[in-house]
Amino acid sequence: MIAAGRAAECGADTVLLEKMARLGNKLRLTGKGRCNLTNDTDIDNFVSHFGPNGRFLYGALSRFTPRDLVTFFERRGVPTVTERGGRVFPASNDAHQVADVLAQYVRENGVQIRYKSRVDRLLIEDGRLCGVMARSECIRGKAVVIATGGASYPATGSTGDGYRLAGSVGHHIVPIRPALVPLETEDDIAPKLQGLSLRHVRATLLLDGTPLASEFGEMLFTHFGVSGPIILTLSKRANESLSRGKAELSIDLKPALDDEELDERLRRGLERNGKRRYHNLLRDLLPGKMVDIFVDLTRIPEDKPGNQITAEERARLHRLLKDFRLKVVGTRPIAEAIVTAGGVDTREIDPRTMASRLVEGLFFCGEVIDIDADTGGYNLQAAFSTGYVAGEAAAHYVSERHE
Repeated sequence: MIAAGRAAECGADTVLLEKMARLGNKLRLTGKGRCNLTNDTDIDNFVSHFGPNGRFLYGALSRFTPRDLVTFFERRGVPTVTERGGRVFPASNDAHQVADVLAQYVRENGVQIRYKSRVDRLLIEDGRLCGVMARSECIRGKAVVIATGGASYPATGSTGDGYRLAGSVGHHIVPIRPALVPLETEDDIAPKLQGLSLRHVRATLLLDGTPLASEFGEMLFTHFGVSGPIILTLSKRANESLSRGKAELSIDLKPALDDEELDERLRRGLERNGKRRYHNLLRDLLPGKMVDIFVDLTRIPEDKPGNQITAEERARLHRLLKDFRLKVVGTRPIAEAIVTAGGVDTREIDPRTMASRLVEGLFFCGEVIDIDADTGGYNLQAAFSTGYVAGEAAAHYVSERHE
């Protein structure tokens, strides 16, 4: 929508081919329906969240900055609020409002919208784009912007069409894989804790016992494993590591306390409540769902009085509170991922214009490109910025062809 609206705003006769019966289906789901639009941080930090490929985005983010995006929506009646970690949301907390404003932007600039128009193939003559075939209809045009998204949430229409189209004209597609996706774990611990949300914990991803990455915040246990913001952020590294060794999550349930402070708290608690049963003492330390699991894993009888718990038993409890381990055995399918990693190789796209280096008249934007970041509004901003640049560059390309 940003690409089409900007192209039309720059004077191009623009057609938006929408696969579904409504615009912005996937956008309406983002941020649990709240739509984390962008992040209020400087561009260097912004780019760092995309890893090695982040450098590709410097041009687009400089042309259409996070501040530009906020201004774009505020001018159209969507004020924003900034929350923890610089995450920017519409003040209404309504992703539908964001999608509707973008749809209005498209319409007010005279874009022709064709719904239920799946593009089957790109049309090329003499090495240049000359249009597309959509449901057996030939639609002519001097430029085409592929803005199809990734391959996650296929019910919204995001089924990887862009990879197929780009690959058909010679582009290299970096193998796609799930990013920002829940993790599957071994054993029955997670299923027993299903529905339990933990806040203010630290999760560390380990490969063969060596820490790879760590995140602080909120996580959720599910019937298959774990999810939640910090797990989604760790998931990309987890996915990359699974084939190289034993991947585990170490969860620090008491990150605000160092080892000495936690040991002192446990010792004082056991002394002060010496007659209470171990099972009941655990309720002062843990959510109720975790109590029975801790009884089993610490191998301390649930009815043992606190004043009879030995130093060695207290040390076992201490270790488990600071290092609650789950073995990671896989990720959920790409259809359940928030973002798709992989896509059109950035080396084959001009970062200044989002133009294909292989096919004249072809442009790319958003998730179809091999760029992805962790949570926090970065991925949506990248989509908006690359869309803005691609739409503008496509319009200028068409204008130059007319001269």
